[in-house]
Amino acid sequence: MAEAKASKKPRAKTYTGGCLCGAVRFRVTGVPFYVSHCHCGMCRKASGAPVVTFTRFPLDGFSFTKGKPKEYSSLPKNQRGFCAKCGGQIYFKAGRKPDSIGLNVGCFDAPEKLTPTSHIYIDTMIPWLHMRDGLPRHKDHG
Repeated sequence: MAEAKASKKPRAKTYTGGCLCGAVRFRVTGVPFYVSHCHCGMCRKASGAPVVTFTRFPLDGFSFTKGKPKEYSSLPKNQRGFCAKCGGQIYFKAGRKPDSIGLNVGCFDAPEKLTPTSHIYIDTMIPWLHMRDGLPRHKDHG
């Protein structure tokens, strides 16, 4: 009798999160495409932080469970969602990736469950920021 091979494909999980004040809450179910530290200037400006860690999920597994964010078009066809009450940035939708959503890892209720796998846009990394974590580094979105 042959044993079934164990699948190495990650299982879909459900994650929850929201903004600082709790006016906007979300749920996402799926397997993240990746979790990255982004060093681009737009993410820095949108967050006010020297680096933003975000993850990208399939859009069909994402929903708001409370409230709705305001959106800002940071570039044509790109939207950033934030809470209108507290200003907390929640997501980034890229026009070139319409079937997915980038979510700020800091907005998750359990951010420790989303482990970064790379750095992106390292050419614009702030020189005094030293992150010696051994993760792969990419000049663009990887």
